Amino acid sequence: MKLTSPAFSQGETIPSKYTCEGENNNPPLTISDVPTGSQSLTLIMDDPDVPAYIRPDKMYDHWVIYNIPPDTHKIQEMAKPPGIEGKNTEGNASYTGPCPPDREHRYFFKLYALDKKLDLPRGATKKQVEEAMQGHVITKTELIGRYEKVNT
Repeated sequence: MKLTSPAFSQGETIPSKYTCEGENNNPPLTISDVPTGSQSLTLIMDDPDVPAYIRPDKMYDHWVIYNIPPDTHKIQEMAKPPGIEGKNTEGNASYTGPCPPDREHRYFFKLYALDKKLDLPRGATKKQVEEAMQGHVITKTELIGRYEKVNT
């Protein structure tokens, strides 16, 4: 399974238009080679580089989407993706773009193929989604982007 973006490549800088310094809309994503038998996909975007003085767990969840149909090949830029959006760290069921307070951070777009749909309501947290996925992940892939604010 592969997750790519026409906006940035693996390990490259996420364009500012997809961040708090731009339009703060999600970047376009392309999904390919989903395993046969997958019943749903889950996408989680998070930042593990948050300073401990801001968040003791050093993690910020930017985007949580589950029960994405397995035949989904694209998540369009600035478009509500197929599936159910969970809550990010802001408490919103939507995308929140990179906005690192201190230095360059890494942003992990993690895509999971599951052998079932998750029985969760809209607005579930990343923790709830990860708990519900346990034992049901067929495969996982990730796309990593980087970002450092121009105006800090």
